[in-house]
Amino acid sequence: MDRKDFLKKGLLGTGMFVATASLGNTMKNEIDEIEPLEPIGYNHLPNTDSKIKDNSVIHKADFRGKADHGWLVSNHTFSFANYHNPERMHFGVLRVLNDDKVEAGRGFGTHPHDNMEIISIPLEGDLEHKDSMGNSAIIKSGDIQVMSAGTGIMHSEFNKNNDSLVKFLQIWVYPNKRNVAPRYDQITLDKTKGQNKFQQILSPNTDDEGVWIHQDAWFHLGNFENNIETNYQIKKKGNGIYAFILKGSAEIEGQKVETRDGFGVWDIADLNIKSTTEGTGILLMEVPMTM
Repeated sequence: MDRKDFLKKGLLGTGMFVATASLGNTMKNEIDEIEPLEPIGYNHLPNTDSKIKDNSVIHKADFRGKADHGWLVSNHTFSFANYHNPERMHFGVLRVLNDDKVEAGRGFGTHPHDNMEIISIPLEGDLEHKDSMGNSAIIKSGDIQVMSAGTGIMHSEFNKNNDSLVKFLQIWVYPNKRNVAPRYDQITLDKTKGQNKFQQILSPNTDDEGVWIHQDAWFHLGNFENNIETNYQIKKKGNGIYAFILKGSAEIEGQKVETRDGFGVWDIADLNIKSTTEGTGILLMEVPMTM
């Protein structure tokens, strides 16, 4: 399938979803500094060099969007704020994957969100959270934070330390329900469960392992010694997988990926993964490919 046919299938083909102008307005987040999406679905170009042909896409670390605000350095896998790439708007319902560094004593002032599932994964340092629901908490490496913005929420995130950076992932997923009651949750992971295997950290189920969101999505984290092979089984037919390499390197279905690379695959039932360095860290995000 060539590029033209791929885009045509992805935006207009059977089973794909193209938002109307009215739906585009309902999806709009007033402060997110990004335009509401028009097409929701396969908005990415195929990885023509992949061994699994036209059902994958790779985003190399050095080719992400970058914003340097002095106090904040952010790498954007998908279009965000001043970084706009019409061929990298999202991967299915995965809308934002920001790799952020916040200077000591600085942070994001109070601001609103609505109708978005927002997940924060601290990688280093401590991040102080406050919101309009009265929650006040510290999240750190090993914690997972989730907010269902729903009808609207105000929050702030600050680096509470005066002498060290905070590094964290900010992830946005479109919900499958609009205007839900806002909610906040956080958990501390047992990291031993993610040693040489994938540990579930997020799902659609309130009584399942990890946090939960309003979407048929499953997130897993794993840390692997060198040359460990594992297989991931898709939880829901039709979902795709977006793998983000936190550190080290791996081969996913034969595709080599390195630190901070992103690799998306769809139209699969499972995924074969092999670590190729000691201490490889991988975040797997299984998400619906259409709304």
